[in-house]
Amino acid sequence: MGAAMGAAASPPMEGTVGEATGGPSIAISLADRRLYLTGSDGNVRSFPVAIGRPGVPIPVGDSTILRKRRDPTWRPTAHQRRDKPSLPRAVPPGPNNPLGKFALDLGWPAIAIHGTNEPDSVGRRASGGCFRMLPADIETVFAATEVGTPVRVVRGSLGGSMPERPALPPAPTPAMTLPAAVKAVPPSAVRPQPAAVVPASTMPAVPAPEPPPAPVADPRCATVTAPLRRMICDVPALTLLDGRARGAQERFLAGIVDPAARAAASYDLIQDERRFHERVAALCWIRAGTEGDPAVAAAARSCLTTALERRLADVAERIAGLRRGMRLAGQP
Repeated sequence: MGAAMGAAASPPMEGTVGEATGGPSIAISLADRRLYLTGSDGNVRSFPVAIGRPGVPIPVGDSTILRKRRDPTWRPTAHQRRDKPSLPRAVPPGPNNPLGKFALDLGWPAIAIHGTNEPDSVGRRASGGCFRMLPADIETVFAATEVGTPVRVVRGSLGGSMPERPALPPAPTPAMTLPAAVKAVPPSAVRPQPAAVVPASTMPAVPAPEPPPAPVADPRCATVTAPLRRMICDVPALTLLDGRARGAQERFLAGIVDPAARAAASYDLIQDERRFHERVAALCWIRAGTEGDPAVAAAARSCLTTALERRLADVAERIAGLRRGMRLAGQP
């Protein structure tokens, strides 16, 4: 959504353009619909974003963060108010604010990276030209950047995987020259030898396939009040699906030797869970009062079941990606 950038509309700038050098940087791929945040240490994290809906011009090229706003006020542009006259002149901070809790104003007029009050729109072509992020993600990017941080928007994909190493060709078998005496032995003179019998005790054991992760209970169930988590904790089938995903994560983390690598992987998985909760709570319409309507509650539980089943596959894929990253970094 385009963000109005009038001087009187927002708090003062936290710096001036060009102050941040050699620090973090942001790249946004319209093809991927993802924001790539490169930290000062060179590590790259990516987050889904919503981009401009069809027909809305989207800026491409280089810019910078001109201003950082916490709890911003949203002021629709004149163009937005012409298209939708019912829009108010301003929306103060709060749950109805389309900018969410954080906004990073860019050098293009009325363009920002910001949060949203419509988390299910993230990952789609749904905005008025800005780049929407999930609340947890924009909070991370807001904290990791500063005024002057460079931002590049490209049309093409910035994703990709490491090319697989080509298989080594088999080593050539050296030619053998048999002694003349061996060559002269006729086949009929060679007495066949009985096949050797290897005792079962000496045969190498075939490793058994890794068992599926045992469900791990969520300790928050004893005190949680959030509607989505409460529904998961109260419905046994949902508890089982959620516990399996949690079990896979804990088994993976337990196998990481390096404490720093384990903490980093744990942080990534926690952020994934936060994004999942935000997206699914909106998608399945799970909020306070949902359980009060039996029909709505049944539909929400069905939707959540499908989402948790998909999450099992997503967690397995995420863990595989983290493992590949650690191997490339030389971590055990």
